[in-house]
Amino acid sequence: MLTIDGTYGEGGGQILRSALALSALTGTPFCIERIRGNRRKPGLLRQHLTAVKAMAEVCGARVSGAELGSGELRFEPAAVRHGSYHFAVGTAGSATLVFQTVLPALLMTPGESHLVLEGGTHNPLAPPFEFIAHSFLPLLQRMGGQVRVELVRPGFHPAGGGRMEVHIAGGTPLAALELTARGELRELRIDALVSQLPEHIAERELKVLERALCDFPCVARRASVDSAGPGNIAIVSAECSALTTTFASFGERGVRAEVVAHRLAGRVRKYLTCQAPVEEYLADQLLLPCALAGSGTYHTTHLSSHARTNAEVIALFLPVRADFTDEGPAGTRVQVRKSATA
Repeated sequence: MLTIDGTYGEGGGQILRSALALSALTGTPFCIERIRGNRRKPGLLRQHLTAVKAMAEVCGARVSGAELGSGELRFEPAAVRHGSYHFAVGTAGSATLVFQTVLPALLMTPGESHLVLEGGTHNPLAPPFEFIAHSFLPLLQRMGGQVRVELVRPGFHPAGGGRMEVHIAGGTPLAALELTARGELRELRIDALVSQLPEHIAERELKVLERALCDFPCVARRASVDSAGPGNIAIVSAECSALTTTFASFGERGVRAEVVAHRLAGRVRKYLTCQAPVEEYLADQLLLPCALAGSGTYHTTHLSSHARTNAEVIALFLPVRADFTDEGPAGTRVQVRKSATA
């Protein structure tokens, strides 16, 4: 049985999620100790526990230590089974991270699956639904992955209550991804969403974003959405010929809408002045699909410790390695390839 130190590298929940996904895919049992040991509240939180139980259901695993606050988990997978699943976090914990956990196994296993995921779809500590739908999945589809997602109802922190549905047609081998330039910027799509809050919050965010990004082609819109509790998110999607990159900034109690928008505009402008096409969060998300394809190359604006840790966990289960090369203005070159021992 493979033993994993949960404090390794950045020491967060991604270690657990990647281990669960790859254990199910490869049939490799593992034990993870000191789960999320580098976090202020270590151990399994609700969203991590939901991910464990979801993955166990998908692959018929035997599990011990699956309890709230647990610092150690043993996971022994059986066969991955496609089908219909309903997973509810029960809090504002991230439904998108539960999706991230179960996706690889169902994607690579022949058969169709339908998922209903409930919880937080717009959580500041996880990829929002729009990132999954507009940035990550189009690239996965380019590689051959057949996945569709639909946002039924948004769920903001702290109330949660969101719902997303996923359809996966599994079993198609993934092709290598080559992404070293983003191409021409076609449009910036700016969205500001509010739930159970005054609409002027969204209007003020849009005004700041349109002014700050006025030298780029922009389309802006605001919307009031139905959610279980109050929430606000401003989103900018940079649609380029090679990919779409999605950025988000969440409203916070005591923080003016203008501040939320200025933070977001700064991130977007910084990205657009760089040559690399893949921003740091997407760079992390692309590691596992490239590993499943056996190869892939892309340039990222910044390589996080989160991504480096994820690469090391992937290499524990699959015969691949990720090499990172600083190429100056072109960013960091990420190359995933089969290891010498494969």
